[in-house]
Amino acid sequence: MARRCELTGKGVMSGNNVSHALNRTRRKFLPNLCSVTLLSDALDRPVKLKVAASTLRTVEHRGGLDAFLLKTRDADLGDKALGLKQEIKAALAS
Repeated sequence: MARRCELTGKGVMSGNNVSHALNRTRRKFLPNLCSVTLLSDALDRPVKLKVAASTLRTVEHRGGLDAFLLKTRDADLGDKALGLKQEIKAALAS
C-alpha cells in the first residue's frame, strides 16, 4: 500500500537527519495520512479516501469535496481524484 494522498498525490519525501556533529543519515518524511469518509453532494453518496491532514483542512476551507475538486487543476490532483472529478461533472451536467 502506497503512502500517498488520494486527492493531491502528496507522498513520501526523503532527506537527512543532521546531528550536532553534522553527521548526515538518510531518513523518510511520511505524510500525515488519515482515512476519512467525505460526503459528495453531487453524487449523493459518501466517498472513502485516504488523505493528508493538510488536504483535509483545504477541502473544508474550499467548501467540501465537490467544491475542492471542481476548483483544483487536473495537474494537481491524484489519479482517484481525477475519476471523482469526472463523476461529479457528469452528475452536475445531468
